[in-house]
Amino acid sequence: MGIIGFIILGLIAGAIAKAIMPGDDPGGILGTMLIGVVGALLGGFLASAIFGGDPMDEFFDISTWLTAIIGALLLLFIVRQVTGRGRRATV
Repeated sequence: MGIIGFIILGLIAGAIAKAIMPGDDPGGILGTMLIGVVGALLGGFLASAIFGGDPMDEFFDISTWLTAIIGALLLLFIVRQVTGRGRRATV
C-alpha cells in the first residue's frame, strides 16, 4: 500500500476511533486525523510484532482496517490519559 493510501486509511481510522470514543480531544479534527495516522502506524507495528505478519499490505483487507482502527483507539486513549481530557466530572 502506498503512502497516500496509508494516510487515507489513517484519516478514516481516526474518524472511526473518534466516533467510537467521543469526547474532547486536543487539537480538534486535525489532531484526531493525526492520531488516526499515527495510530494506524502503531497498530501495524504491534500486529507485526505480535503476529509476525504484515497487516498493512492491502487497502481493502479487513485485517488492515481492524489494525488501523484498534491502533487509533489505543493512541486516542493514551493521548486522553496523558492530557487529562476525556474524563467525566463526578458529582
